[in-house]
Amino acid sequence: MSHPDDTHAPGTSDARSGRTADVEPVGTPEVPRTVRTGNPSSPALMSLISGMEEGRRIALARSISLVENERGGFQELLHTLMASGRGGGSRVGFTGPPGAGKSSLVSAFARLARQAGEKVGIVAVDPTSPYSGGALLGDRIRMNDLATDPGIFIRSMASRGSLGGLATTTKEVVDVMDAYGFPQVLIETVGVGQTELEITRAADTVVVVLTPESGDGIQAMKAGLMEIADIFVVNKADRPGADRLVKEIRAALKLRTGGMPGAAPGHHGPAGHHGPAGHHGFAGHPDSPGGERPSQEAPAVPDAWVPPVLLTMAHNGEGVEELRSTVDRHRSWLVSSGELEERRRARMADRIREVLDREARRRIRRLLARDDSLPEALDRIDGGAETPYSEATRFLRRLGLGAGEPDLIPTPIPTE
Repeated sequence: MSHPDDTHAPGTSDARSGRTADVEPVGTPEVPRTVRTGNPSSPALMSLISGMEEGRRIALARSISLVENERGGFQELLHTLMASGRGGGSRVGFTGPPGAGKSSLVSAFARLARQAGEKVGIVAVDPTSPYSGGALLGDRIRMNDLATDPGIFIRSMASRGSLGGLATTTKEVVDVMDAYGFPQVLIETVGVGQTELEITRAADTVVVVLTPESGDGIQAMKAGLMEIADIFVVNKADRPGADRLVKEIRAALKLRTGGMPGAAPGHHGPAGHHGPAGHHGFAGHPDSPGGERPSQEAPAVPDAWVPPVLLTMAHNGEGVEELRSTVDRHRSWLVSSGELEERRRARMADRIREVLDREARRRIRRLLARDDSLPEALDRIDGGAETPYSEATRFLRRLGLGAGEPDLIPTPIPTE
């Protein structure tokens, strides 16, 4: 779907590369920034970071493109932005099966945030065609009415075949938006099933969106969606079966908790990780009036968070205000319970593993492409002298990754 005058049209991606277009958004949100630039190694990076510091949306768009396409310098940019100390905004993920109305719900949620005077960043992921490699980016089209709002920045991403509901660099794109200064970033996944649960590594709060009349009650009872949800939303509540689905989800939650309030295990750990703070004054203590801390005891741990089940109709905004207040309540619980810090530490641990994995793959590909090592290895395998496992051991040794680790096979392999 190409524009007659441009390589990329707004709301589309390149069918050859899946790369999204750089479209300068309208307006500049008034978000204060104190980004410390450090010492970028190139004038281009310095220009991008200065633009981020000044709140220029075109700098944000270009920074996201640099990261999304993994162009040269993208890791330095991310390092500089993350080391700046900026960020710390709320990250809310919306996930669920295809056709659940996630885009409409995100749009309605963003409108309410704007009515409250808040700036919002949105990252919407669309599936990539397995044939052309392109993506329609329909989420951007559905949110087109928000595109001219200077307080909203929408970035559409093609999944590019990545599993888990997100694109490969979605989490890093969210980091860029966070560093830019948006107090809240909304993340919409592609339509997911039982196992595409990558959103838990990107969001502080996960909203699972379901619809009636499509078997979602049974889907919700299965381990994956039950474990990642901080909040359940039954959208399109005007359709038959909505109330029944709510009952099924609540019954499933009750089964998982054994009928004990506040005992539901959350998607980041065992029981005790989820619970609304403030239901009984401070940290769940009914005898603590006004929410004050009991002076004779050590600070208490807030009650566990039990995922609420809400009804919404995104097309007319019904129930979205309650969803927004519930997201705020969950955020308060995350902070008061210490769970927010735990989740973010876990997210950084995942990021370290991902960066190491990505860089190891890149270096291995460079090694294999650099000289005739791979053809020579194939010749040895064809001659019957070696196998893929012995040759892989040779390559690992050349990269220096074999020290202190057992070889793939115990047979001694001559060193080249």
